Amino acid sequence: MIIFPAIDLKGGEVVRLAEGDMDRATVYGDDPAAQAMIFAEAGAEHLHVVDLDGAFAGESRNAEAVQAIVERFPGYVQLGGGIRTPEACDFWFNLGVARIVIGSAALKDPQFVKDMAREWENGIVVAVDARDGMVATEGWAEVSTVSVVDMARRFEDAGVASLLFTDIGRDGLLKGCNIDATLDLAQRVDIPVIASGGVKGLDDIHVLSLHAHEGIEGVITGRALYEGRLDLAAAIAMGARV
Repeated sequence: MIIFPAIDLKGGEVVRLAEGDMDRATVYGDDPAAQAMIFAEAGAEHLHVVDLDGAFAGESRNAEAVQAIVERFPGYVQLGGGIRTPEACDFWFNLGVARIVIGSAALKDPQFVKDMAREWENGIVVAVDARDGMVATEGWAEVSTVSVVDMARRFEDAGVASLLFTDIGRDGLLKGCNIDATLDLAQRVDIPVIASGGVKGLDDIHVLSLHAHEGIEGVITGRALYEGRLDLAAAIAMGARV
């Protein structure tokens, strides 16, 4: 099971939001590339990066910071936030990003996602962000009438690499990952699922790892790492056992 330490970018700084609220941001650093190297030194081979400003704007707003991360991090970088055109996908893949996460565009233009999944094999991750079971878009500022499972099923057999499932109500709050909802999604679709939102410690990693064989590909963790509640090396070691 892959452990993805998260770097969320707002105004060029490393931050974490509470429930996706841009007005509830905690700043953890002003050098994203240096933070990426801290994670690499702890053993991380994968990194999850989000351009928060880009998610709201619909286009890149922290490109310089993202480029610096990609240039320095020796592993695989997964990037999301405002990537909604073929040109944007081409730009980031050609720069060295391993996977691109598409959320808002996946709901509003599913054909775009399918086209990109065909063009960039194993490169597209669909973000299924849930607020009370319904898909949220536009940096989680809008909630749709589409259920998480219905959204996910649109992309079965489309060639997407994974689904990134986030329980917004837990994100950044250290309440614990919504394992039941994550597992339910993984069991109802044929696409690997990455868990996100609320990871508070090694117990979450342990429980998720027990279900890795049921379609849980990995887990994203942010605030727990930044606040010292989760040891990244220990989490990676635990994930490697399954």
